[in-house]
Order: sequence, then C-alpha cells, then structure tokens
Amino acid sequence: MSEPDLRKLLGAVRDGRLQVDAAYEQIKGEQRTGLGFSVVDLHRQKRLGFPEVIYCGSKTTEQVVAIAQAMYSHGDTVLCTRATLEMSTAIATAIQGAAWNPVARTISIAGATSIPRGTGTVAIVAAGTSDLPVAEEARVTAELFGNDVNLITDVGVAGLHRLVERLDEIRQARVLIVVAGMEGALPTVVGGLVGKPIIAVPTSVGYGASFGGIAALLGMLNSCAPGVSVVNIDNGFGAGYLAGLINHL
Repeated sequence: MSEPDLRKLLGAVRDGRLQVDAAYEQIKGEQRTGLGFSVVDLHRQKRLGFPEVIYCGSKTTEQVVAIAQAMYSHGDTVLCTRATLEMSTAIATAIQGAAWNPVARTISIAGATSIPRGTGTVAIVAAGTSDLPVAEEARVTAELFGNDVNLITDVGVAGLHRLVERLDEIRQARVLIVVAGMEGALPTVVGGLVGKPIIAVPTSVGYGASFGGIAALLGMLNSCAPGVSVVNIDNGFGAGYLAGLINHL
C-alpha cells in the first residue's frame, strides 16, 4: 500500500466512511500473504528498508516461483539465493526481467517499489578466484539493495603485493566486505591497513585442515585487528545485506 493509498484509507476512517475493522483488514492484507506452505512478509521493506529475500535451499521450484510472484506482484524487489538453474528457468517464464547469476546462484528481479541509494561505495575484497561464488553473492545482494559496489578479486595474502597495489582503491569505500578461505587471514591484514568497517566472510575453500571453512571462521573471529565483524561460512548474502545497512546510515 502506497503512502497516498494509506492516507486515503485513514481519511475514510476519520470521515466515518469506513469502519475501523474494515480498514484494519485492508492494512493487514498488505502486510502478508499466506500461500499455505509460506507466509510472505510484504511489509518488511517498510519496516527495515529492504524486502524479504527467498532462500531457495530445501524449497521446491514451485514454492520458489509462488513466493517470487507474490512479492513481485506487490512491487517488491525479488532476490533468490542458493537457487538452481531449474528455478531460474521457471521464474523467468513466470516473471519478465528475472536475472540469473550462475556464479552467485542468485535470481534477481527489480521491483516497482524503489529502494533508496546508499551514500557511499561497498568494496568487496576477495582473496582468490575460488572465493568468487561467495563474493558474487555479496555483490548481487548489495547492488540490488541500492549500493554502488566495487569488486576487487584475487588479492589474498599469499601475494601481498597484489593487495598493496589496490589499497588506494579499497580505502575509497565506505564499508568493506572481505572474503577469504584457507586460513582466513585477509580481513586481519586489511583491518590493519584500512580504517573502515570490515565484514569478514569465511569461505569453505581449502584442504582438509580448513574443516570446510571452520579454520577461516575461527581465524576471523580471533582477529587482532579492530573493526572486523564476521558472518557465517559462505554467507555472502548476509555480508552484502549488512554492508547495505551500514551504507544507508
């Protein structure tokens, strides 16, 4: 419900042309819609600034399509994470303008309701090419939700000169997302060189002793550099979302 529609509804209640209970039912209907298997939160963008996001893991293609259609018809921007090519094909058939990113495994559709632009740039700094799927998920998320993004790749600590060469560029960002696997040292190094908020993302990249990203996660949690926060393993979406919130402050 747009602001003019809401004002018109409240005016009808004030003038006695509409009962309070009837107005309440209209407003409630705008806040959520039940699909049987899901209750879609259609009020989230008004509360939080960003609409609900569809996590596709363990969902059927039919469920994902139905949720996406409910959101898109309401005017919301749609983002599906951990999606499959089958889901992308089905959504593209149902909704015009759906974009599939095979690296990030995301499906995105711009909605009619605009999202305000952030005030600065989000820099995504990825240690290696193997970290790109997580970095791309963060990039798609941050860009879709109104942020300018600079993706800087393959600057891990195994070749520190590559990072040093990009420092001036990195320092221009308002908030940083630093993505790394293996031992997860890159966020600490960046945190000692750049005075901006850093969101560290451990990835599951690495050999056996990396324990599927746990080594990188623990390394980042134990960082001695100030200003480093950490999201879960491979959670590019969470990092992109948080960076967007910071960039909109």
